[in-house]
Amino acid sequence: MIPDYKQIYTDILEEKFPEKLTDTALILKLDTLHSAFDILKFNQLIFGEPEYTVGFNSQRLRSYDEASILKILRYQKQNELTNLQLGRQFKISRNTIAKWKNIFKL
Repeated sequence: MIPDYKQIYTDILEEKFPEKLTDTALILKLDTLHSAFDILKFNQLIFGEPEYTVGFNSQRLRSYDEASILKILRYQKQNELTNLQLGRQFKISRNTIAKWKNIFKL
């Protein structure tokens, strides 16, 4: 069962950032939250860049579906990023990225 991301983020916005609920672009993006990649981008939009320690501790709890992994790897290829650069941008280990490339033969 997939979580209802729209409801989760609506509740977060109502409680912590009620002023952001007037942003129509933000509300429209709530409807497009379907994969881990979408959630990562939306988190950056709402909360900004996490501090290093917060990002490091919460990274262990993340999981990625196959579509999100492939989207991240396509993003790397389109922007000609190294594993290290991509890892820093998405807060993912460069070793994890290398493992994904090996699994998906990219």
